Amino acid sequence: MVSSHAAKSYSSEDDDDIASLPSESTSASDLDSLASSDYSDAEEEWQESLEQLELLLTMVLVPFVGKFLGRKCAYWSWTRFMEWKYPVEIKVRNKALFRGAGAVEAASPL
Repeated sequence: MVSSHAAKSYSSEDDDDIASLPSESTSASDLDSLASSDYSDAEEEWQESLEQLELLLTMVLVPFVGKFLGRKCAYWSWTRFMEWKYPVEIKVRNKALFRGAGAVEAASPL
């Protein structure tokens, strides 16, 4: 048994009220275009962030690391060459301090 309160009957008057409401037709393609525009904005921001990271790497970090490693390699190779060419025994009290001073000099700007 269904009570009269539980089953609501719709009259033509209710249908007229609903039909008279102003409405915009929203189709599935409209929803897809809204979602894809949000996605494309996020995708554009992501691509811009990646480009900025790439520029940071290529313009700042790679030259700095290359300069540091190049000087370190040049200092090391020049030391090896001079030790080979002129075998002079250097009496240094603190070898770690001596090598550290060379590394600091290699890392210093021109």
